[in-house]
Amino acid sequence: MSETQRRLQRLRAQAAGLIFYSGVLEAPAGQAFLQLLDALIQQQPIAAVSAYSSWLRSLLSNRQSWPQWLMRAIRSDDNQFSRWAQFGTHSPLPELWQPIVRHDLQTLQQLAEINPSLLAPMVQAIGNLPSLPPCHLEAPRDREAQWAAMEDWAELLPKLVQHYQRRGVGLFHHYWALRWQQGQLQGIEHPDPVALSDLAGYEFQKETLKRNTEFLLAGLPAQNVLLYGSRGAGKSSLVKALVNAYGDRGLRLIEVGKADLQALPQILDRLRESALRFIIFVDDLSFEDDDETFKALKVVLEGSLTARPPNVAVYATSNRRHLVREYFDERPNPTEAKEVHAWDSVQEKLSFSDRFGLTLTFEPADQDTYLAIVRHLANEVGLTLPSETLEFRAKQWATRHNGRSGRTARQFMDWLIAEQGLPNSLEND
Repeated sequence: MSETQRRLQRLRAQAAGLIFYSGVLEAPAGQAFLQLLDALIQQQPIAAVSAYSSWLRSLLSNRQSWPQWLMRAIRSDDNQFSRWAQFGTHSPLPELWQPIVRHDLQTLQQLAEINPSLLAPMVQAIGNLPSLPPCHLEAPRDREAQWAAMEDWAELLPKLVQHYQRRGVGLFHHYWALRWQQGQLQGIEHPDPVALSDLAGYEFQKETLKRNTEFLLAGLPAQNVLLYGSRGAGKSSLVKALVNAYGDRGLRLIEVGKADLQALPQILDRLRESALRFIIFVDDLSFEDDDETFKALKVVLEGSLTARPPNVAVYATSNRRHLVREYFDERPNPTEAKEVHAWDSVQEKLSFSDRFGLTLTFEPADQDTYLAIVRHLANEVGLTLPSETLEFRAKQWATRHNGRSGRTARQFMDWLIAEQGLPNSLEND
């Protein structure tokens, strides 16, 4: 075995000995790198060329150099140490852990030094290839690059603790907005980019919701919130805008569909393990009279053996003040042979919305509010149109289409943008 092979074998053994950060190399780029080392050590030409191609392809798709990719994986890795670090201000780092973490970081730094430019000649030689594709990766100078350029990665330990406390780990590090789907949390690749500044009207409701969210971020008691009122008022957009405003302060948004409310205890158990703050977002909430799923949400709102963690609040939107649909024939008639305490059942339905500590009402927009929203949106996109013309056309649009609302104003503005060929676009509620 050559000296180069022995060096690669030593590095491969060190990679196998990672303790806390072994998961870093489980991603496609990490697996391709390990397969490449194995193929070069065992002198397997086809396997080496294939692994090298996979490794390079993965780095190119992430637009990162190999050291940057490793540092990005370290900064988001979900492991026993990073989970502890989220709560590190409350308890000291176990004495035995510190040298292990430092050793893992130094091992990963040694692996980072084995870059494509170093391995390409070896792959070319073992494969007897006339050439290989260019392997120099132009990567942006981001925070990962700055940390990767440090002389000793072991010295990053204090910064990593602070980083995990601020950004979380795993999915919560990569995504600010997630949804519960098919029995698990899934990151939303392209969340709604709506900003609080995009939303005009309903200023009291906006400021109240922001205030409650800031209580949550500060670790103070935050209320569960019901946003109800007319359609198109921007209720959903307001909730979505919160994570864009506060995501860098540790807020995450978890969208849960009505059909998945039974999984709330399971979701809460997952969120309880994080030091971040979460809004469980239930959109367009209402229940039929025979729908039992509202009881799952009621348990979370009222508390149970599976109590709502202090880092979680529920924000729900609805067009109905009374979330459980009620019919006149449900009201008790003493002459009929029905439930003796029928009013108890009725009151359970009517009082369900009262479980939310804070209720924000969105009344239908009057003409002044509607036109104010139109003017705000026009100013946001730089629309140059005389105010008289803008307001006249806005009134026509509301009359001919969906009435006065924030959604109607945004639809009208999108029409004008397209009509005038402006490059901007507004997201609908």
